[in-house]
Amino acid sequence: MKAPIAKASPWWTPSVHADRRPFLIGRNAIQSALRIYFAGEDFIEVDTATLQVSPGNEAHLHAFATEAVTTDGQAAPFYLHTSPEFACKKLLASGEQRIACFAHVYRNRERGPLHHPEFTMLEWYRTAESYESLMMDCVRILALAAETAKADVLSYRDAVCDPFAGPERLSVADAFRRHADIDLLASVSADGSTDRGHLAAEINRVGMRVSDDDQWADLFSRVLVEKIEPHLGMGRVTILDEYPVSEAALARPSANDPRVAERFEVYACGVELANGFGELTDPIEQRRRFEIEMAEKNRVYGETYPIDEDLLEALAIMPEASGIALGFDRLVMLATGARRIEQVLWAPVAEYGS
Repeated sequence: MKAPIAKASPWWTPSVHADRRPFLIGRNAIQSALRIYFAGEDFIEVDTATLQVSPGNEAHLHAFATEAVTTDGQAAPFYLHTSPEFACKKLLASGEQRIACFAHVYRNRERGPLHHPEFTMLEWYRTAESYESLMMDCVRILALAAETAKADVLSYRDAVCDPFAGPERLSVADAFRRHADIDLLASVSADGSTDRGHLAAEINRVGMRVSDDDQWADLFSRVLVEKIEPHLGMGRVTILDEYPVSEAALARPSANDPRVAERFEVYACGVELANGFGELTDPIEQRRRFEIEMAEKNRVYGETYPIDEDLLEALAIMPEASGIALGFDRLVMLATGARRIEQVLWAPVAEYGS
C-alpha cells in the first residue's frame, strides 16, 4: 500500500488568505471576548504542556506519538496531548479553583469539515460547583460569540440556531425515545453494565443495521450519530445530558440514577461543541475505567496508551469539581458562518493522503 504523503496547501496564497481573513479576524475577536468573560468570572488562564506521558485513555481517540531524547541519546516515549485535561486536574489538585485554558491539541485519524489534526480546545474547570454551572457558562459563551461576530444566529450549512433563546435540556434516554423509538436504559443495569443483545434487538426492531462484531458502545454510537445528532441544536441550543456511565469514563455517576453519569454535550446546528462532566475523583475507579477503555482500544486497534500515574495520585487529593472542553474552532465557525474548519485556522496543517 502506498504511504500517504503531505501535499501542497494554498492557504497562504494572497487570494485564499483574503477570503479567509474575515473569519480569522472574527476568531481573534471571539477569543478576546471569551478571555474577558473568564476574567470577569475570576478564572485564572493557564497554559499546559503539550507533551505528556499519556495522551488520554479513551478507546477511540488517537494520538500523535513522539519521544524525548536525553543529551546522552536515551529515549523516552511521549505523546502530543489530545486534551489539556490531565494537566488541568493536576492544577486543581495543587490548589487552583477556577482555571481556563486555550490549548492546541492533537488528534490523529481525524480530518474533515469539522475535524483537524491540530485544533484549539477551550477547557475550564470550577471546583466545588455543580456541572450545571458549566451549562450556564456555555449558554453565555455561545451568545457572546454570536454577539461578538455580529451574528443574529449560529449557522452551519443550512442549519441555524438562536444562541439567545433558552436552551433545550434533554437526557440521552429521552433523546433515544424521541428520535429513535428506543428504550436505551432498558439495556443498562444499576451497576452500569450493558446488555448488548437487548440493544441490538431494539435497533433491529427500528430497522437499523447491526453487525455481529458490534459491541454495545458501537450500537449506542450508531444510533446517536444517525438518528439523534441531526436533530440537536436546531433552532435553539441543545444540552444533551445524563450519558450512560459506560460512555462517561471521566464523569462521576449521577446521584439520581446509577445507570447514568454527570456528563453532558452541547449542540448547535447539529454540531457537537462541548463535552462537560461532574468530574470523577476516585483514583481506583478511574484506573478501572481507563483499563476498560484501553482493553477496548487494543481489541479494535491493536494498541494502547500508558496510564498517567501522576494523574491518579492527583485525583486522590483533587477537590470536587466540574470541567468542560469546548471546540473553539467549531464555535468560531458557527458564529462567523464558515463552512470548513480550515477557514478559521490561521495556519492549517498541510493536506495529506494517498
